[in-house]
Amino acid sequence: MKAGIYDPYLDTLGGGERYMMTVADCLNKNGYQVDVFWKDESIKRKIKERLNIKVERINFTPETFNSSGYDLIFFLSDGSIPFLTAKRNILHFQVPFHGVDGRKLLNRIKLRRINHVVCNSFFTKKFIDQEYGVNSKVIYPPVAVDSFKPLKKENLIIFVGRFTDLLHNKRQDILIEIFKKMKIKDWKLMIVGGDEEGKRYVADLKKKARGFPIEIITNPRFNDLKHFYGQAKIFWTAAGFGVDEEKEPEKTEHFGITTVEAMSAGCVPVVIKKGGQPEIVSEGRNGLLWTSEEELREKTLRIINNQSEWLKLSKAAQKKANDFSEKRFCQELRRLTE
Repeated sequence: MKAGIYDPYLDTLGGGERYMMTVADCLNKNGYQVDVFWKDESIKRKIKERLNIKVERINFTPETFNSSGYDLIFFLSDGSIPFLTAKRNILHFQVPFHGVDGRKLLNRIKLRRINHVVCNSFFTKKFIDQEYGVNSKVIYPPVAVDSFKPLKKENLIIFVGRFTDLLHNKRQDILIEIFKKMKIKDWKLMIVGGDEEGKRYVADLKKKARGFPIEIITNPRFNDLKHFYGQAKIFWTAAGFGVDEEKEPEKTEHFGITTVEAMSAGCVPVVIKKGGQPEIVSEGRNGLLWTSEEELREKTLRIINNQSEWLKLSKAAQKKANDFSEKRFCQELRRLTE
């Protein structure tokens, strides 16, 4: 059997790319010969270093995307609907597109060739179903939860996510400003992520952080990332801050893979109550949710000053993270493709 994978954003090496490359790996393990359509085979080395996904048995082809001749196509949409001609066709959405004329006649015709529409969260699903008139399935992203373990914890708050000041801005600037105002004695903030889309943004963040116990790390290897998570006590997010998520859902965190990674390493998530984050974190059970700067400061200080609450939430976070394992993902994908 032959499967093809298409991801137009593969070189960003973010959470969405982990999703797509895990699809490739799972299909390969299920007996498929897998082709990934990408122009530069050097991406294989970067996938191994940054995402820790083995792609040695996956073929990366520079050919222009063509779905004919395949038993299965798994296609990541950029908002458009492709015309797919494989025996089975799966269309995947990771962004809650809206206002793109999704129900126009041509799209309805193309969707007749699609066997399944898959979203990465119920948050994304709500907007995709409304926009395109479909009933999509949700398969939560795969997280390598077994790769992350708590180490000797330090007084460290961490955020992990790509650097960009474009559509998917993670609002690292807000986290830096809030941390500076808090003036927490003997604590450090670490901001980590890929900078392929945001080198100027990183330079600006470094200026904002100058003179404070704030470290900004770009393009870490996977082993380094594991170490950072293992040391940190608290995980922050702010994507979607100041945004009306009903009007601009694309500016939120649509799921939150790095939140789950951090939880599996024993970090307590204190994350913004936007997008897909509430599907991962339950208030007071396995983490904390915030909606204002004041609430983020208050809840962070609360667990800093209450070791027993931090420990309870840390253990619960590790347990919850297992719900998003790669094993679970491959099982759900297999049921979809059988």
